[in-house]
Amino acid sequence: MTRDLTEIVVVGDDDTGLIAEITSVLFERNVNIEDLDQAVREGVFRMTMRVDTSEMVCKDETLRENLHDLGDELGVDVQVRFPSDRQTQSIAVLVTKESHCLEAIFEAWASGDLGADVSVVIGNHSDLQPLAEKYDVPFHDIGDEKGTPDEGELLEILAEYEADLVVLARYMRILSPDVVFRYEDRIINVHPSLLPAFPGASAYMQAIEEGVRIAGVTSHYVTTDLDQGPIITQRAFNIPDDATEAQLQEIGQPLEAEALLEAIDLHLNDEVTVHRGRTRLRDPEEVDPQLGAPEALDHANPDRPIDGLGEYVADQADSEAADVADETDAETDDPEPTDADAESEADD
Repeated sequence: MTRDLTEIVVVGDDDTGLIAEITSVLFERNVNIEDLDQAVREGVFRMTMRVDTSEMVCKDETLRENLHDLGDELGVDVQVRFPSDRQTQSIAVLVTKESHCLEAIFEAWASGDLGADVSVVIGNHSDLQPLAEKYDVPFHDIGDEKGTPDEGELLEILAEYEADLVVLARYMRILSPDVVFRYEDRIINVHPSLLPAFPGASAYMQAIEEGVRIAGVTSHYVTTDLDQGPIITQRAFNIPDDATEAQLQEIGQPLEAEALLEAIDLHLNDEVTVHRGRTRLRDPEEVDPQLGAPEALDHANPDRPIDGLGEYVADQADSEAADVADETDAETDDPEPTDADAESEADD
């Protein structure tokens, strides 16, 4: 998100005229639209705008109220986030039963390294409630006896705690467009594979069955396409011979937590941006995150041969170039035949 722009997100049933209605309100209040993106998925409309309110002719709260009232009239949900709203950030963590990522988040928060408050933990099972209670964080179980979540309740809780960032800490359910659209580029997930390889369930087992030698983990922004959102950070590891799924989990879970924390840190510090489905660092010279494998791997990998730089190829190319140069020089050095030369050749 651009640091000094206001974000407006509109989500609801698709209908004609929605864009015109919203943008007219902004125009009338001298709000300049810097970026607008809209999409429809499964009948759900989403429009995200980033606007400049520096010369707006009304107060922030007036614009927020006007847009909320218009949203009620149109039957859509409108969220407005001014730059000042993002000064103290709040994280909502979604979990199922695996504890390692949630534990890492809590430890970073307790040590002051997280850069935001963990406001609420939401689960589709209650298994991790004791861990949340240990850190005095509210826990909400939104799942039924089979773990099927109530997404209406989820949205209410996220709104209640004014979540700036939603973190899926091994949350084993697919979020619907109704949720994803409201928090576009503000939901971070960690997946146990080097995406785009092995998306979906049982990624470690997929790696074993496909016989790959290197596996890994990926932290990415969540989109409506399963495990295809913009990649933020990755970690890799070698797969031992005859490894079991449990062994890969033991190797991978600490890396899942590490990659997720790195991605959270980059997002909270506004150091990463999304452009055309790819994340980029805003100021690469100012930060030094570990986006992929450790730097030591760069030094361990061989740096040659490279096409055209091998000794034989290079020598051959030099030899051919020298031959061409010699022929050119010879043609240049040979004098033009004279009349005397011609007479001599005739006498011979």
